[in-house]
This record gives sequence, C-alpha cells and structure tokens, in this order.
Amino acid sequence: MNKIFQALVRSVASLAKPGLWRYLLAPAAVSFLLWFALAWWGLSMLVAWLIGHPPFAFLVTWGLVWLAHVLAYLGGWGAILVFAYLTTTLIAAVFVLPWLLKKVAAREYPELALMGQDSFIAALWNSIVATLIFAIGWLVSLPFWLLPFAGLLLPLLLLAWFNRKTFVFDCLAAHATETEMREIRRRHARPLFMLGLTLALLAHVPVLGLLVPALSALAYIHYCLEALRQLRGGALVVL
Repeated sequence: MNKIFQALVRSVASLAKPGLWRYLLAPAAVSFLLWFALAWWGLSMLVAWLIGHPPFAFLVTWGLVWLAHVLAYLGGWGAILVFAYLTTTLIAAVFVLPWLLKKVAAREYPELALMGQDSFIAALWNSIVATLIFAIGWLVSLPFWLLPFAGLLLPLLLLAWFNRKTFVFDCLAAHATETEMREIRRRHARPLFMLGLTLALLAHVPVLGLLVPALSALAYIHYCLEALRQLRGGALVVL
C-alpha cells in the first residue's frame, strides 16, 4: 500500500507542473461530448434493449415492470459512463501517456535507460484488446447484477483489471526489456491491481471521473518507473 500511496502522491505533485492540465482535460472533454451526444440520442433505445434481455426481462415476467425500467435506466446510464471512461482511457493511453511518460521520465527518472521497444501499433493493439475484453466481461456480468452488491463490485473489479492491463504495458514498453516487464508484472501483480481498483473507485465520481484516466496514466507511470528503478538497482538487466 505504501507504493500505491507513493505513486498517487507523486501523481498529484506532477499536476502542479505548468501546461500539464490541458493534456489531462483534452481526453475528458472529447469523451464527454461524444458520449453526451450518444446518450441524448440513444438512451431510450438502450433502455428498451435492456428491458428485453436478462436480467431485466425476468423482472418484467414477474410483473415488476416499474423496477425493470428503473434498473434499466440506471444500467443505461451506467453503461454510458463506463464506456465514456473506456473511450477516455483509450485516448489517454494511446495519445497522452507517451507525452506524459517522456516528461516524467526525463524529470524524475533520468537514470532509466530506454531499453524496450516503444511502438504506437503495439500500444494501440494492447488498448483495443483490453477494451474488447472489458466490454465482453461487462456484458457477461449483467445477469449477476441482481445478486446483492454484485452490480457495484463486478464493474469495479473489471475496471481495476482494465486499468492494469492498459497502462502497465504502455508505461514500461519504452524503458523495460521483456524480461524486466515480466518480472515487474510478477512481483507487483497485486499492487498494480490494487492501484487500478483505487482509480476505478475514483472513476465512479460523475463527470469528474472522466479525469481519472489521465490521472491513472500518471499514477502508473510513477509506479512502474519506480519499480523498474528498484529492479535495476538490485537485479541484472537482461538485454
């Protein structure tokens, strides 16, 4: 937990640097406008689709039509917020993170040599795969939302996994060798997931949650580069 807290504190400190905020706000602004327009146009259609499918269809069958509509609207808005977050994360991971990584690495981790293979295509593919797996997992989890607290817990766990899957690769690709990346993922599997879970909780704050992907990029940059610095300080670098 100390390493997670350290990464978050360093991220907040980085926000004080001039010119950084426009890179944090840009993904949120683009995603907000896109998904607000889609919500205005398609929310009623999404609600109608949800009511016709489990678990909401079960409630209609049982005569609880009003409850099905209430939950469907909540689910519809939840889906819009979740996919707005995914869109913001994609923009942040593919376009904003590389700029942040160069700035933060040069200023706070200058001793870390670039020993990886930075690739825009690899980063884009990693983010797309993470998004598709998340979307499938989210749809599969819908029937379990009728269980107590499952509707709150499952999306958080999915977002935590999504954060780790998306950002760890992007943060280490340029600096770490494949051996180093595997070792960091092995040693820090649980803290990296818990960092993603912490950020997932913040992502559920309406509207302001759209700023979380860029903050997540910063937090994972600090965590991963610090982990790499410690690894190289006590282990052989494999080329």
